[in-house]
Parts: sequence; structure tokens; C-alpha cells
Amino acid sequence: MEQRPAQPQSELTSLLISPNRELAQQFSATLPAARSFHILAEMKTYPAAPTLDIRLRQLRPDLVFLDLTTDMDVATGLIEFIAGIRPPVFVVGLHTQNESEAILRSLRAGATEFLYAPFDIEMQRQAVGRIARLRKPAKQSESARGRLVVFSSAKPGSGASTLACQTAFALSKISGKRVLLADFDLCNGSVAFFFKISPWSSLLDALKQIEENSQPDWSSLVSSTEGVDVLAAPDTCAVANIDQDRLHDALESVREIYDWIVVDLPSVFEKLSLLTISDSDEAFLVSTAELPSLHLTRKAVAYLGLLGFGLERYRVLVNRLGKQEGIKGEDMAKIFGAPVHAMFPNDYLSIHKGLTVGAPLAAKCALGKAVETFAGQLNVRAQAEKKAGAHPN
Repeated sequence: MEQRPAQPQSELTSLLISPNRELAQQFSATLPAARSFHILAEMKTYPAAPTLDIRLRQLRPDLVFLDLTTDMDVATGLIEFIAGIRPPVFVVGLHTQNESEAILRSLRAGATEFLYAPFDIEMQRQAVGRIARLRKPAKQSESARGRLVVFSSAKPGSGASTLACQTAFALSKISGKRVLLADFDLCNGSVAFFFKISPWSSLLDALKQIEENSQPDWSSLVSSTEGVDVLAAPDTCAVANIDQDRLHDALESVREIYDWIVVDLPSVFEKLSLLTISDSDEAFLVSTAELPSLHLTRKAVAYLGLLGFGLERYRVLVNRLGKQEGIKGEDMAKIFGAPVHAMFPNDYLSIHKGLTVGAPLAAKCALGKAVETFAGQLNVRAQAEKKAGAHPN
């Protein structure tokens, strides 16, 4: 994965497109003093739209500086193209002079700012302030926001991590959308181990970036495996007092980038789990048919009820159900005081095989089939809710 060069958190990252090399050099010369913008890369010719799209997805800059002097018609076409990209990328037009026609044409095409030679430092800082205000997470429509799905359990070892991981890969396969698998278990996270990933960043790094008045740079925080982006847990156990507002901001930020965010949570009795469940679209409490797990899941259901989480806010899953188990779903529902939404078979050999090679489950194994069915139902519900939101009665 391509990494961004290091830059001060106060600077906005950018791509510079300028066939006018004199203009580009004049602008670049002012940047060290202004300390407002950090150029990740330069393009010395106007690119075709597909080429620009690939470059933007690789670099994920905050904004694009675009030369308006070489060919205004081509430049405005590129501005219109960039304006349609999601998540948003801002465009700042560059010119040799304060030309009113160029300002109007660029702004009408979708540019956010206009800078002109000699590129006054105070003018740059004012532009940064305006763009920074625009970059604050805006309330998106429900149909546009990524969907947050979380898994937790009352008893460690119930398989919530396994179901979260396999559901993320199944959603990627079924929906064809961008999926993030995030491990929020800061002490006992196992997602990186499952898929043989070397973690370099975690949720704590995203929260730190927010604390420093910056949007999380998700491209530098995640790694990728089998078509799914992964935010791992810290390499060593981290005990942290998570700020609710910063966590919410992080989740809202990542919803702008990914269509699905699947989170593996620590025990449901932990604060971080409760905060994340509060923000989730779908939450699942995982149990097994073993007596200790049944007991703790019943306790968790009662606890969640006391905290105001009604049964409409989460669903109970039963994992590792063997053929020899003498207990039925309706019996477990009575124990929990909550209905059982889905049950997954005990498929130890398939899980062990997947762990050995660091890959998702085979679709043809028993657990793989059950997870694919479960993920398909998630996708159907998501599509139905989006349609309902787009066409309210």
C-alpha cells in the first residue's frame, strides 16, 4: 500500500496539476513559509479523467491545485470531474493574476478557492481556514453513509471475531463495495493474527489524529487483504479511556469512505463496545451453546436493557452449534430473554485451515455457507433501507 510522505498535521495534503511550470515553481516556492499545504505529487500535464481518478484514489489528497492558465476549458472540465468524486476532494484554482473571469468560471465549475501570483502567504492561510471548515464531517443522508455492523460477545472465545472477519469478506464478495474490517479489541485483538497482517496503526492512531484537529488519514492507517481493508488492533495491549465524541467523529469519518464497516468489539460489558454499539446500524451479540456462555449472554441482555438498549438495537447469534447439542434455538431464546437471530455450525477444521493460510473461509464449507447467507441478509436489509430512505412514503 502506498504511504503518504510525512507532513505536519496542520497542513492540507494536495496534488498539483500544472502544465505551466513557471506557475508551479512560483507557487511551490511559497509553501515552506506558509506551511499551509503539503504537495504529495505533481502532474505536469492535464491528465485524462480515468488517469486522474486512479491517482486521486492512490494519494487520497485533501485537495487538488489546478493550473487555470494553460487551457481554461480543459481545466474547468477537470474541476467538474473532481467535484463529483466521493469522498469529496477540494479544488483550488491557480492563476498568474487576479482575473475575474477565471475566478467565476472555476468557481461555477466547482472549485472551492482561487489563488493567484505572487501567492500571498496570508491569503493561503485564509484559504486553509475556509477549507478546514468545509472538511468537518457533514451530516450525510442515511442512504449515502456507510453501514456500521458490529460484533461483540459476553464471554471471550465465543467466536465474535471469527464471525466479524468472515462477514466482512462475504460482504465484499456479495456487494462488490468497499469494506473495512476494524479490530477495536485494544488488548486482545486477533484480526491481524487471523490474516497474518503486521499491524502498524490502530483505532488509537485515528483518535489521535482527530485530537490534533485533523481528519483521520485512513489510507495510512489500514492495510489490505483479500480485497478488504483492515484496521488492526495495537500490537501490544493498550488500555485507553476512549473519548465518546472523538470515537463518534472517527466512525462518521470512515462512513464517508467505506460502504461497509465491520467492527470486532471486545466484551459487551466494556465501555468501548457500548459506545460503538450506540453508533451502529446493526449490532450482534455472539454466544455459544455452552452453559457459561449462555449464562453470560443472558446477563448481557439484561445489562443492555438496563442501559436502554432495547432488543431492536441488537440481535443475538449462536455460534459453534454442534449436531450433538441437545438445545434448540427457542430454548436458548428463553434463556437469553431475547430471540436468536441466526445460528452458525461448529466447523473447526475449516477455521483451522483458514488460519493456517491466513485466508477467508472457503464458500463451500458449512460455516462459509452460513456466513454467506447471513451476509446476504445484511445486504438485502441495507438495500431495502436505502430504498426506503430515498423514496419516503
